[in-house]
Amino acid sequence: GNHTDLPEELNASRPAKIWKEDHLLPRMPDGRGHNRSVMAPGGIVYRFTPDGKKFEIFASGFRNIFDGGVNRDGELFVYDADMEYDFNTSWYRPTRINHVVSGAEFGWRNGAGKYPEFYYDSLPATLNIGPGSPTGTTFGYGAKFPAKYQEAFFVLDWSWGKIYAVHLTPQGASYTATKEEFVTGGPLPVSDAVIGKDGAMYFTIGGRRVQSGLYRVTYTGSESTAPVEAKPQITPEAALRRQLAAFHGKQDPKAVETVWPHLSSADRFIRSAARTALEHQPLAEWEAKAFAETNVTAQLEALLAVTRLTGQCPTHRAADATVNTAKRDQILAALLKHDFAALSNEQRMAYVRLIEIVLHRFGNPDDATVAAIIAKLDPSYPADNFELNWLLTETLGYLQAPNTAAKAMALIESAGSQEPQIEYARSIRMLKTGWTKELRTKQLEWFLKAANYKGGSSFAIFIDFIRKDSLATFTPEENAELAQLIAKKPEVKSALENVGAIFAGRTPKMWTLDELSAAAQTGLKNRDFENGRKMFTAAGCYSCHRFGNAGGMTGPDLTGAGGRYSPHDLLDQIINPSKVINEQFAPIIVTKNNGETMSGVVVNLSGDGVTINTDLSDPNQRVNVDRKEVKSIELSTVSPMPPTLLMMLKENEILDMLAYILSAGDKANPMFKN
Repeated sequence: GNHTDLPEELNASRPAKIWKEDHLLPRMPDGRGHNRSVMAPGGIVYRFTPDGKKFEIFASGFRNIFDGGVNRDGELFVYDADMEYDFNTSWYRPTRINHVVSGAEFGWRNGAGKYPEFYYDSLPATLNIGPGSPTGTTFGYGAKFPAKYQEAFFVLDWSWGKIYAVHLTPQGASYTATKEEFVTGGPLPVSDAVIGKDGAMYFTIGGRRVQSGLYRVTYTGSESTAPVEAKPQITPEAALRRQLAAFHGKQDPKAVETVWPHLSSADRFIRSAARTALEHQPLAEWEAKAFAETNVTAQLEALLAVTRLTGQCPTHRAADATVNTAKRDQILAALLKHDFAALSNEQRMAYVRLIEIVLHRFGNPDDATVAAIIAKLDPSYPADNFELNWLLTETLGYLQAPNTAAKAMALIESAGSQEPQIEYARSIRMLKTGWTKELRTKQLEWFLKAANYKGGSSFAIFIDFIRKDSLATFTPEENAELAQLIAKKPEVKSALENVGAIFAGRTPKMWTLDELSAAAQTGLKNRDFENGRKMFTAAGCYSCHRFGNAGGMTGPDLTGAGGRYSPHDLLDQIINPSKVINEQFAPIIVTKNNGETMSGVVVNLSGDGVTINTDLSDPNQRVNVDRKEVKSIELSTVSPMPPTLLMMLKENEILDMLAYILSAGDKANPMFKN
């Protein structure tokens, strides 16, 4: 877990022990104090001999792993925890399945510093699952289940009462995965599971002084439960990754020659394995080669290794440490030779991320070099995707680029959900240049608006941190001119009140499925993408639903809805939400002995206490119930999604929104004009 201290005497490590915080902007620790002083590397997977005498670090950067499993291919998978205080922020990382490979860094940092998956100095999750409390895991080997469940990786979620069957598919040097609910109950605090010798699954419930129990799961049906004669599926890429990993944690005269060609691999896991091997070799053997490299991808990996080996993070270095500014200038000079506009999107993200790490570890270069970096990046800002805009806003804001204030505020205004808005606001909180009265007014008005956004327990404190840092950049003249707006208190409204304000003055219309389905048969062409995105936001869909990289997680992920539903079926789900309720998000009805009832989802248990989230649009709306006072707990037959969702929208707006959902937010989809 991330709160466990790293043994000081432990030197054996497959990741090079050069991890640092690598935050370009000042750290923003958790407002409630959680792990404020805990620095990298976070949670660790160790490998050790059976007698316990030899330990080595195998991989790092985890939140809080409870269990893991090794598949037929000899590959390790774990179910890592989220940080619930971060709900609905850009840095929230859901519970997730990680493929734990030699030397891996998975990017846990405290507070707002958690690495997004696109940071090329870390590895991404195999599968993001959502809010929860991971406990036990087991592979289905030996189960008398249908074939796909024999091969599944079963992971247990204690707080939401679920066992997921995760189906892994080899892809390149790693895997892709899908999940399905296998067992669910409310409450059902599942703690661990095994496959018994009789082919049944046995799982336990309990913990935190709640009722314990033992359950047995067997299969009844017509599908064959004969043992699957599966063999290891070692792809050529996975075999290569393992070959490169043989150089992790040691020096070898053959290492540089062997790994170098793979720094330019199209496979991220192979590139990471190659760079990690390089970081263990004497710098003198390959540093000149890194600066002479002509392949962009390979050079970005090699220069990342140089930076990590020679740069010193301010959070970790001694106060009197000498910073190698000559090395900084050499690395930046090599980067500035590249034509940024000609790079692929993946290369651009790596390029900007490397600049961030260089600036963080070595400090700022001279004014001429700062100006050159700005001139290199600014023409490509804003980009056409959130991930690159995240990096560009952060870097250009840090460098005090004069155009950043106007461009970042435009991104905030056009962002469809609160997560990207918060990220852009966080990235410009130290920006002092380029502001006008109009831009400062928009910035202050955004903070008033953000007071109505919903998130985890630390959400409001994070917003306050961003606001305080931003106000500290105001000039005396700006403070005087905008004093009234600075002092204004936000008007806090419910989610429904906010939706109502957007459509004020309209006459409600109760749409029928027949009329909208008929309109969709001929109307899903030449649609307006931007209006579809706007209506998706205005209707409050992001409050509960994940879509792309944004939105809540208390309703089904809608990113892949176009692959699951026809236009008619999707409209049916929206207009008649209680017709079929996704079991994963079905609320329960709690009836107390005194006749009082409440509806919601169980999110925590402790002793005789049950904590219920009663408003899925707001993770902080929680009620604690004493189980001794509970008469019954039943699944609700009423969806928390209101059936009146579309009543304030016009037909063309509904069709635009429908096209937006069905296209998975793809502007190039044929449903949209141009």
